Amino acid sequence: MSSHRNIPFRKTHFLMAGACISSAIAAIVGCGKDEGEKEAVVSVRTAPAQRGPVSQVISGEAVVFPLEQASVAPKITAKVEKFFVQRGTPVKKGQLLAQLENADLSAAAESSKGDFEQADAAYNTTVGASLPQQIQKAELDAASAKSAFDAQQKVYDSRKELFQQGAIPRRDLDTADVALTQARGQYEVAQKQLADLQRLGKQQALKSAEGSRLSAEGKYRGAEALLSYSRIVSPIDGVVTDRPLYEGDLATANQPILTVMNLSRLIAKAHIAQAQAAVLKVGDPAELKPPGIEEPIKGHVTLVSPALDPGSTTVEVWVEANKPNPALKPGITTEVSVTAKTVKDAIAVPASAVFKTDDGGSFVLVAGSDNVAHQKSVQVGIRSDTTAQILSGINAGDSIIVSGGYALPDKTKIKIEAPGAEEGKATDSTDKDDKAGDPKKPDDKDKD
Repeated sequence: MSSHRNIPFRKTHFLMAGACISSAIAAIVGCGKDEGEKEAVVSVRTAPAQRGPVSQVISGEAVVFPLEQASVAPKITAKVEKFFVQRGTPVKKGQLLAQLENADLSAAAESSKGDFEQADAAYNTTVGASLPQQIQKAELDAASAKSAFDAQQKVYDSRKELFQQGAIPRRDLDTADVALTQARGQYEVAQKQLADLQRLGKQQALKSAEGSRLSAEGKYRGAEALLSYSRIVSPIDGVVTDRPLYEGDLATANQPILTVMNLSRLIAKAHIAQAQAAVLKVGDPAELKPPGIEEPIKGHVTLVSPALDPGSTTVEVWVEANKPNPALKPGITTEVSVTAKTVKDAIAVPASAVFKTDDGGSFVLVAGSDNVAHQKSVQVGIRSDTTAQILSGINAGDSIIVSGGYALPDKTKIKIEAPGAEEGKATDSTDKDDKAGDPKKPDDKDKD
């Protein structure tokens, strides 16, 4: 009985379903025909072109470096006797960082010091005693020779007078003459020795003594310098960032054993395309945006390299942070943005509203009062990431299409949406979804 009652019921449902499908197909065909006959209308959003400041911002990635850094390496090879610092230790310029073994160098320095002191004493003796005594002796010899010459001159004069009177023979006069000649020669030799000693001997003696002294002093200073190389000191103020060796390890000459960085002044080195770097100059304001921080760090340009990097044909630009910041650490990568120049009174539009033409020009879409999009060719000046300066083509106050204008043909009918229309639609859709998904909210079927 029940099966016979269900047969008419199923036929009725099939007939109703077929009727519904036919009606739906007819409705779709009819709607498509109506929509094809209507002109397309595109929904857009607009914003007025405004007068205000526009800044040209040049951005790029950079690597952070300390402005001052020193890789401290010994000049000699020796074992590390003691370290006085660890990683993270703040140090001052000239502070002792490490001590190398130096027993042999210390002994050599002491020996050289003794040689120098001995040479210095000899120099002082030469200047203060030996040389004056030699000159005094030469003066006495010259005076004695002169006295002997004067006495012999008198003897000769006396015998000559007696010879003329016939009181003595010729032989006695000749003997006096020979003695006078000898006395004259001895006197001249003594005078010459005194003059040479006073003019050349003194100078040469001083040179010799001084040369010995300087040689000994040089050896002593060299030994002291070699000894000082065993004391490793910091060349700058900063913080120890690396110390690869331990006490007892062998420190090799010219191989770094410590690294000191001055973290009070950090710079970000960026490589900027030469066309963009051409407008940059020292002093331009900049911002650094390391990963993980919300507030950019203020800085300024300190160097624009005068030459291109041969490897990348870019220009190296240094941006220094105005104040130390814990977020900046040497070696990290950060984004830098440099404000190259600013035009205070410019016609500005959103940068996303400016489009390129096939021939390299630029245009914007203006929403006319006739609800039609009009393509306007414009000349663009400086631009930032968000704003572009318009030099010509539109006026301040023109309604610029800022959303929905991409690939929109000229003279297209438009419908200007209110600023909050899309958000309202999204909210309504969300409410409907919530209602459909919430089993506690009854729908129309439940009410029936």
